[in-house]
This record gives sequence, structure tokens and C-alpha cells, in this order.
Amino acid sequence: MTGWVVRGIGMALVNVAVRILLGVAVTQWPLHGSQLRWLGIAAVLIAVIVWAGVDGIRDRRANPDPEYGTDLTMVWLKAAVVGGLVAGLVTWLVQLIVDFSLGQNSLFFELTSGAAFTILVIFIPATIAVFLGRLLAGREAKKKLAATDAERDKERHDRQLVGANSQRSAPAEAPEQSQWSGDNADTEVFSAVDPDTDPRESTPRENAPRENAKKHRDNS
Repeated sequence: MTGWVVRGIGMALVNVAVRILLGVAVTQWPLHGSQLRWLGIAAVLIAVIVWAGVDGIRDRRANPDPEYGTDLTMVWLKAAVVGGLVAGLVTWLVQLIVDFSLGQNSLFFELTSGAAFTILVIFIPATIAVFLGRLLAGREAKKKLAATDAERDKERHDRQLVGANSQRSAPAEAPEQSQWSGDNADTEVFSAVDPDTDPRESTPRENAPRENAKKHRDNS
């Protein structure tokens, strides 16, 4: 069963129980009928306020953001209508079986005027209780939202720091790579050049074989 059906039947049973107890009490103490009736209404109000207040607290805890909360106003409006009609019908049936001094009201009266009064007794206090329950749980919800926002801001800050460090370290790797490539490159060693010699003349190493050949011809 849905939530409003459960609440409606529950409040109907509470109303029937209070009216039966009220009838028994009025039979025992007929001079205190007015005080007993107010006491019965107070009992119904306490049951409604506690139940609806718990609904408001649970809804705000489950949905810290008010935009995503459950529409408890409609839930308790439907519950009040069900509670008023069921309570009037059951009370009329009970007074046909046992005389508890509940008043000889007709079925039409129980389903119209009596049900309307019961609907108001259930719906108005339930609406106020839901509001108060959400208000009490709102502080805790705000703390959760603040903690969540703080965590998100921290994550964004950490990501920005990581991105900045990566951008700073990227240019520093380029010279290192170029230095290694220069060290590993093949190099050619050239011999020293004497500035007094003519570049067109042969080097001493090239002249040595020629001089040896000339000496061999002279000796022969």
C-alpha cells in the first residue's frame, strides 16, 4: 500500500479508538463530557503531529535539497480524506452494535459533516508538523550540503594545482632531451692546421714517402 493509504487507515483507527474511549468515559463521568471531548481531540492531534513531524524529518534527511523532496502535503491531504471517511463509517457501524454514547448520528452525517471535521483535524496539524519537522532537520541538511560543496571545491583546487605543475614541468624536459641528443651524436675529429703552411702543400705525412723514394733513387 502507498503511504497515504497507510496513514489514512492509521488515523481512522486512532479516531475510532478515541471516540470509543470517549464514549466510555462520558458514560462513567457525564459531568465532565466537555473536558473529555477536548482531551480526545488533543490525543488525535498528538498522534497526527508526531507522525507528520517524523515524515518531515525523514524527508529532509533523505533529500537535503528542498526541490527534490516528497510532496507530503498531498500525501497527508489524501490520508486525511481517507481517515475522515473510514472513521465516520466505522464509528457508525460500531454505534449500531454497541451503545457507547457516541451519539445517534446518521451515516450521511458521519460521511459529510463528521468526516469534514475529522479531515480538518488531521490535515491542518499534519501540514504544520511537516513544516516544523523539515525546519528542524534543515540545519543538518545545510551542514551536509556545506560539507559536499567544500569537498567539491577541494577537488577542483587539487586538479588545478596538478594541471599547473604539469604545465611548469613540461618546458624543463626539452633542454634535457636536446642535451642528451647532442652528447650521443657522432662527432668527427679534425687535425690541427698550422697557420704557417700553405694549405695547398701536402702534409708532412704525405711528403715522407716521396722523400724516401728520392733517396733510394740517388743511392742506386
